[in-house]
Amino acid sequence: MSVEKMSDPAESTSAKSKANGKSGTTTGWRSQAVQLIGIVAAVFLAKGAIAEPFYVPSGSMEPTLLIGDALLASKFPYGYGTASLPMQINLPETKRVFGEPPKRGDVVVFRWPGDTSQAWVKRVVGLPGDRIQMRQGQLFINDHPASLKPDGLGEAEDDDGGKEPAYRYVETLPNGVSHEILKLRDNGRLDNTPEVTVPPGHLFVLGDNRDNSADSRVPVREGGVGLLPIDNLVGRADAVVGSWDLGVRHQPMWTWLSGFRLARFFTPVH
Repeated sequence: MSVEKMSDPAESTSAKSKANGKSGTTTGWRSQAVQLIGIVAAVFLAKGAIAEPFYVPSGSMEPTLLIGDALLASKFPYGYGTASLPMQINLPETKRVFGEPPKRGDVVVFRWPGDTSQAWVKRVVGLPGDRIQMRQGQLFINDHPASLKPDGLGEAEDDDGGKEPAYRYVETLPNGVSHEILKLRDNGRLDNTPEVTVPPGHLFVLGDNRDNSADSRVPVREGGVGLLPIDNLVGRADAVVGSWDLGVRHQPMWTWLSGFRLARFFTPVH
């Protein structure tokens, strides 16, 4: 004869309360996890599809971009490809989707063909089919010179915060886009180059600091960009969102706040 144990009502209520407590804790933990995953996914999506911040470590784009500038590169203008992912993942090369080609004069962020883990920034001056040549420091596109207007003296900064006087010019491309460039010297080693025809799927890019830029005038094997594959584009540099003068690193720490270039915060890139 079996005997069934009868439950104490108080014991039953306590057990239910404990069960509900555990269930509530589990539900709360899951809810927080879902929220965290949602936030991470939103940030990842924004960096991958909308815009991504980058830091300028060199003076090759002076005076347009300075060492210590923080850039925001918009992804959508040129479409999406492997290079526009917010982290470097070794995936097979694919063609860009929803892509539009850059315009002459655009400042672009791209994966350096020599090492795609590195992001570089330069200005597009040549599109597929264009014939590009430097003659005595002046840019020629399809035999048409980009006009140069003297604009006084400027300064070129090196990676250690040192400054060197430089001639400043306003360069106007054949499509009417104007921007400032620097020239440190006459008859620089990259002032005269052979004419190059930009092949399909590639771009010719230059740094605005013309005597201190390893750009499309320099082959990849020598540390330059060479002819840049369009598939390496990350996005268009649209704005400087912050800037800090690295030269103050050599000064006492309490002066470092003076290195913030507040006038450059949230300014457009031309």
